[in-house]
Amino acid sequence: MTHRLKKEKNYSYIEAGEGTPIIVLHGLMGGLSNFNSVTKHFSQKSYKVIIPELPIYTKPLLKTNVKSFASYLNDFIEFKGYDEVILLGNSLGGHIGLYYTKLFPKKVKALIITGSSGLYESAMGSGYTKRSDYEVIKKKAQDVFYDPEVATKEIVDEVYATVNDRNKLIKTLAIAKSAIRHNMAKDLPKMQTPTCIIWGKNDTVTPPDVAEEFNELLPNSELFWIDKCGHAAMMEHPEEFNSILEAWLNDKKL
Repeated sequence: MTHRLKKEKNYSYIEAGEGTPIIVLHGLMGGLSNFNSVTKHFSQKSYKVIIPELPIYTKPLLKTNVKSFASYLNDFIEFKGYDEVILLGNSLGGHIGLYYTKLFPKKVKALIITGSSGLYESAMGSGYTKRSDYEVIKKKAQDVFYDPEVATKEIVDEVYATVNDRNKLIKTLAIAKSAIRHNMAKDLPKMQTPTCIIWGKNDTVTPPDVAEEFNELLPNSELFWIDKCGHAAMMEHPEEFNSILEAWLNDKKL
């Protein structure tokens, strides 16, 4: 199911459904289409799903960092006129969601993170010395998933194009450094926002012990595992991901 990209002011975003806003935050190399199943499912369940295109490669280098992306998210939420939102983030998107929640706790009803950076990640911005070798990049893209077949040619081609664009590669490396610099271990115990942690048991980018640490440090969190699943649970096991999340949202009356 393809959703039309809306363009308003300085923002490009997908929007579907009516109801409580769920703002979805994509990862460093994650397209908006990675959340097609989430969008389809929850837009039919009294939620408005909104996926903004984050300005990962369009901001000046000095503003290519987690804090700046959180500020961009705040501007977008104000532009949309929302008082409170649910945030759902994968990988870098989870980190941006966490950082935004730290800055604006009253604006976030609930937070959902999956394969999130913010404590530790491997592979973000590393291992691109052989970026011109398509097979090396293909293997790197496949390693994100438990099932390598999930890394379609379209996904591999997109990653390959990104890492072979010098400007994008420089910004990818800047974001990787920013993710390390904005470690959230000291902030998490102060964050009372209800948080749903959905994690692939076979995630090699943000391994399972990262999920356990998030769950230990966040005072109001619950952790759910998906077996035979890598770094992008909403892509590899969309039905199970949606089922876990819907049950959690219902339990929290959100």
